[in-house]
Amino acid sequence: MHYPEVMDGGLQRTACFDEHVSCGGKIVDFHGFELPIWYSSIKEEHLATRSKAGLFDVSHMGFFRFSGPDVLQWLQGLATQKVSGITSGRCAYTHFLDEQGSIIDDMIFSVADRQSVIKSQCWHWNNHSETVILGVPNASMIGVMKEWFNKYLPESGVITLEDLSDSTSIFALQGPASEAILSEVLGDNNVVAPFRAQAIEDNDMGLKGWIQGTGYTGERGFEIFILNEEAPRLWRTLLDKGASHGLVPVGLGARDTLRLEKGYLLSGQDFIWPQLDSGDSTLPEGFLDRDSWQTNVPFGLDMEHDFIGKHRVEESMKTDTPRWWGLRYLGKGPLPRPGKAVFSDSEGGDEIGWMTSGGPSPSLGNCGIGMAYLEGASEGDKVFVQASPRGRVEAEIVRPPFI
Repeated sequence: MHYPEVMDGGLQRTACFDEHVSCGGKIVDFHGFELPIWYSSIKEEHLATRSKAGLFDVSHMGFFRFSGPDVLQWLQGLATQKVSGITSGRCAYTHFLDEQGSIIDDMIFSVADRQSVIKSQCWHWNNHSETVILGVPNASMIGVMKEWFNKYLPESGVITLEDLSDSTSIFALQGPASEAILSEVLGDNNVVAPFRAQAIEDNDMGLKGWIQGTGYTGERGFEIFILNEEAPRLWRTLLDKGASHGLVPVGLGARDTLRLEKGYLLSGQDFIWPQLDSGDSTLPEGFLDRDSWQTNVPFGLDMEHDFIGKHRVEESMKTDTPRWWGLRYLGKGPLPRPGKAVFSDSEGGDEIGWMTSGGPSPSLGNCGIGMAYLEGASEGDKVFVQASPRGRVEAEIVRPPFI
């Protein structure tokens, strides 16, 4: 079977769709993929990942391979990250801005050497490049980012972009017990350090592919990249071997609450490229058109190199532009949700921003937490969220993570 399998209605299924159904997954349409929103409950899966371990099928995400002479310098000209400073075997985070300085998308990438890519064996490769970059674009942005990168590929053809998304399954094994589980399934030689990456070493399963010490939960964990035909076998083995360690399958719902607690941006919700903004949200028009400085992310932005859109970031750094802050509820009331206005006072007062992400924090006893772009705000300030038409809830500005 070729995956992603396209069903009637245009929805796609990952290679582990049947596994999700057999695990009791509640299936929803997520960016054109049929994926589980939960198996037991969002709260149970969230807390299991924080305390023990969770297994996520994130095969809807993309997988790109860049190679060719000076590929690091080429990507660096497009990225807010200083890509040339990332050595082989390491991962990093970056934004990509357009010519006006608006964020198009963010991406985790890893740098590999020629022998590591050959050793992974999963994806045919016949290139003489000594350095290779493997990137993971967001699910809904695969086509957009592919088009963007192609726009800036050298006309000489020395840099090659290959889209491996359709042939690749990606699992995220996350949580305090993830090291022990991975060691039992794939061996100690595949327990990579945080933000390190390598070809999957020899293991009892005979599995080939790529593994990274990355994830979207803020917990110790791993992302495993394999061919689709190997995915169901690995999924079952991980859950079987991991059961004694408390491993559970986790859906999209807990993935969102986990990333929220750690203050991670969500592409398409906390920022949207203006060319893709449909204007049908409850936020003011153009509100999610942001640059890297405004997102307040403490990594991925290096101003010591030239990149597309840098001029806007420089201007934002000179002004009192709205920035992305965390909000923790101090009062009781309706939970924080995207699209809620934030004010400087409990009644009247100035409107200083709008929430882009929000909800209950399972790790904090369901305390309301959220993210908002706020103007003139500082850590520790007290503000008020317009949680309902009739009332505001007091909140404190914090710098994530929340836990």
